[in-house]
Amino acid sequence: MSAQKKGGKLSKAEKEQLQKEEDERREKEEEEARLLAEKEEQERLERERKEQEENQRLELKDKDRREDELNELRHLLEENQTAVTKWETDSRAKAKWDRYMRCDGSPDPSVQQEINTFINLWWEDPEVQIKPVLKECALALRLLEELEGMLRDQPEPADALRYKETLLSIQTLIQSKLDHSTEEILKSANAHSDIETGNMQTVVQDDIITLCLWANLNKNPRFKGFQFEEVGLGFELPKQLAISDVAVRILHTNYDHLSHLANLKSQNPSRMSLGLGAREEPLLEGATPVGECGETEGDGDRRGSTQQGNADEEVQSVRGSEGRKSAVSVISMKEERRSGQKQLEDAKQKLEENGSQIDTMLEGDDSGEGDSAPTPMEPVINSYEGQVVDLQQYTPLGGVFYCDVFRLPPQSQQLNGWEMRELLDTGLQPFPYPTEQTQIQGSASMKLEDSGVLTCPPVGVTVTLPDSVLFLEDPQVARWDPEGQHWKTDCISETSYDQAERKISFKMDSFYAFTLLQDSYANMPFQSWELRPLGQDSALLTITAALTEVSITIKGSKCMLQSDQERGLNHILGQWMSPSQLQKAMVSAGVNIFVNQYSDKYVSVNAKDPLLEHTVYEQMALLSSAFAFSWSQWNTQCGHEHLVLQVCEHLDPVPVREDSWCVYLLGARRSQRLRIKEHSEAFSPELDPGSEFHSTFLHMLRDGMSPAGQERRSHHLFVEAVHRLLRATRPLTYS
Repeated sequence: MSAQKKGGKLSKAEKEQLQKEEDERREKEEEEARLLAEKEEQERLERERKEQEENQRLELKDKDRREDELNELRHLLEENQTAVTKWETDSRAKAKWDRYMRCDGSPDPSVQQEINTFINLWWEDPEVQIKPVLKECALALRLLEELEGMLRDQPEPADALRYKETLLSIQTLIQSKLDHSTEEILKSANAHSDIETGNMQTVVQDDIITLCLWANLNKNPRFKGFQFEEVGLGFELPKQLAISDVAVRILHTNYDHLSHLANLKSQNPSRMSLGLGAREEPLLEGATPVGECGETEGDGDRRGSTQQGNADEEVQSVRGSEGRKSAVSVISMKEERRSGQKQLEDAKQKLEENGSQIDTMLEGDDSGEGDSAPTPMEPVINSYEGQVVDLQQYTPLGGVFYCDVFRLPPQSQQLNGWEMRELLDTGLQPFPYPTEQTQIQGSASMKLEDSGVLTCPPVGVTVTLPDSVLFLEDPQVARWDPEGQHWKTDCISETSYDQAERKISFKMDSFYAFTLLQDSYANMPFQSWELRPLGQDSALLTITAALTEVSITIKGSKCMLQSDQERGLNHILGQWMSPSQLQKAMVSAGVNIFVNQYSDKYVSVNAKDPLLEHTVYEQMALLSSAFAFSWSQWNTQCGHEHLVLQVCEHLDPVPVREDSWCVYLLGARRSQRLRIKEHSEAFSPELDPGSEFHSTFLHMLRDGMSPAGQERRSHHLFVEAVHRLLRATRPLTYS
């Protein structure tokens, strides 16, 4: 061998030979790859051709049976709706008969003569002791619930107007009665003074109303405030009030008779003239007609005058438009009986003099004597417009807290064995705070004393959150503006919330009615949802919302709330209710998973075709005894015109296995089962092999239904209950 061979080097000829062999090998591989690609392409084209032919065959098959499927679905829905309508009609007739046969002495609010008699007799009743008054208020509140129920049944326009007038009339009378009972307690404050403090403090409550009263008898300049420990309410007073003849009232009502006035104000912001509601039945002899405006006790009842002015505006508003709410005024009962005509003329004159300022006037002079008509105060200068609460976005929870300061009525004196008391005809008089002079100066430019302290410091309030409410976020405070007729967040400062103690403290520049607010959509959008059967005509709807998880058991026509969160919900957990009753109870308790016509303005939603969505809910309800339905991540990727959800037949009352779910794509004209699963890498509308197209979701699911599942025919009341809950929550859009 040559030296080159020994050194391992290739000759030129050998290199050329190796290159030639490499080129031939590469050409062979390329040819094989080309042939393989051609074969795969042919197979793909053949597969697509077969799929296209199969799809065309399925489309033709679907087209041939489309009319039959649509007609069958329409027939099922109409049959169910007819049965539900008949049941509702029979239920209303039975309820009306049961109401007629109750014979418990309470009036039927649907009968004008009975409710007029009740209002007039209660107005004339001289009873002012708080315990009997609270019992009468409880009856009146039950009547209000009946009236609201009748309004929800969408009565004839004339009946609806009459119900609304009666409703506001009773609301106004309730507040008037509570004010008179307050005055009666304060008249004998010195007889019930506390030995330790020298002042009078008392709490009277029932299940709906809590009345806290404190009378300043000692006038200790070092007095800072008082806590009503038994009810979790308290206040702090500025020094000016600590040395004045005043009484503080915190009246907590579980109901809210103010917020609906804000909605009315947004519809009719201009002030209307005095309007009197028509009466179909005669009043009792000697009674002042409902709808006439007269103030007794010197117009000293600030709260009564506030709602009185509102009532007259609302009556006129309803006369202009039947679609708006209305009101009828009820005057107080303390004044001696006069002729009805003279009272009406006095009421008109007072309203004309005071106008819309009647809600915020300082009533009476400093001595509490003299002319009983309130003196209009000068307009506030340099005041600022606070933020008005949007009641479409925020919900008042826990009722209303009326925080008032009144002039302390003259107390009785013992003289030579005689008890002497100065009798005034001024009634319960609000104490002006801040003073009129300070208000004229303007809150923004309030003067400082030499010590640097505000001449009129704010009033402190402490509230323990009601046990009947669950706040998912820190509550916000809003005060009632009686002149503007809405909730506002101005004039409130130094708000602090102790989550562990569920106690909120804040300060107000004056005494106002206030409420606690929560974002109506704090729980939206939903994270996931599931509807699964528990048996025949029984199902469980579980919604994992933004801040909490809620489960609703549906059985027949009734629903029951279940939740791991017990605080604030104990009064409704485990209680069987109708869907509408459950929705109302949950919203009032602070657990709102229900949507309305404004929700999409405040929540980021997965917008879908509303008609398609509604149709799918109808068909889900029909099959909810046999099929489980669940949220799918692909619902956000299928477009506005389609819906995607997971479905499986499920006949056992146990959780659904993860591998049991199938993914379905629903459209306006076609429903189909998809090849993909929930945990696939990407979305694809490819049809699952072995399945078919159907014109309705109902028939799509029935196509592969087991014999046992086909035997589960849901009752129409169960179908209606499921459908109502799905429509109320709209999980396909809000998750």
